[in-house]
This record gives sequence, C-alpha cells and structure tokens, in this order.
Amino acid sequence: MNDALLGPALVEEATKKSGLIWVRGAGPARALWHVWFDGAAHVVGDGPGEQPLPGLTAGGTAEVTVRSKDKGGRVVAWTAAVTELAPHSEQWEAAVAELKGKRLNAPDGEAMPERWARECRVLRLTPRDAITELPDGSLAAAPLPTAATTRRPIPAGLPKLLLKRRKRR
Repeated sequence: MNDALLGPALVEEATKKSGLIWVRGAGPARALWHVWFDGAAHVVGDGPGEQPLPGLTAGGTAEVTVRSKDKGGRVVAWTAAVTELAPHSEQWEAAVAELKGKRLNAPDGEAMPERWARECRVLRLTPRDAITELPDGSLAAAPLPTAATTRRPIPAGLPKLLLKRRKRR
C-alpha cells in the first residue's frame, strides 16, 4: 500500500475509534471529546457547561494527538486546520447532528443545538498531514490550574471510631 494513503487512513481510523483527542492550539494541550464526521474531527465548546477550547482560532492550526482506546497510549499525531462553522449553516447542522448523539449528560436535551448556536463554538479540525512517528518519552506536563481540590487528611480519631469493635457480652 502507498505511504501517501496509509497516513490519512491511520489518522481517520484512529481518530474515529478514540473517545478523546489531545489538541494543542496556542496554549497547552487539552483532552477534548469529539466526533469524526465528513473527513474531520468536530468539537464543540467555549460555552457554559461545555469543554473549553482555548487557543483554537478559526484559520489557525492545531496539533492533534490520538490515543488508543484500548491501552491509552499515543497512536498517531496530526496537524489540523481549524475552521469555525457558522451557526445554522449546512455544515454546522450536519456536524451538530453527529455531536448531539455523542454528548453525554447534557442539561437541556433537545434544546442543546439552539444553546450551542447561541453560546458555543463548533470547530472542524481537518487533517493537513499525519505524523506517524511519535516522539520518545511521555510528554507528560504539569496539570493545568483548576479550582478542584484533593481530599484533606482524615482526622486522627476517625480510624478508631470506624474500626472500633463491639464488645462481647
């Protein structure tokens, strides 16, 4: 098989099967849920209750890394051209129909497409070229800042209360 065909086929198949893609625009890479549709990955976000899309601008590029659904390791990385779809355009309607089916735990159900049209951005990430050789190493980065906190240490007396044995009669 021709190498010119193998790269795009690998990008499409790996991206279709992966639930998350790692996308890096102008800022740090973020994990984004997506839908592969019509030869490109489509993402929705930047609205209340939706995933953030910082650094992804229309007309720009993004680096996309696809992970294996089975093992979680990197399968392929590719460069994408970023296009913002105009709300209620033909492309937008088709992409939103696919995205709507994959959106989990939506607060507004059937009204979701209208909310996306008013408050969110739908982006199309079209592959420009595939990079099948990935860099060595983990590429691990420090976690992004968040308001979430970890649990605090348990009080010293709590284990005694929880593990206290009943006295025998």
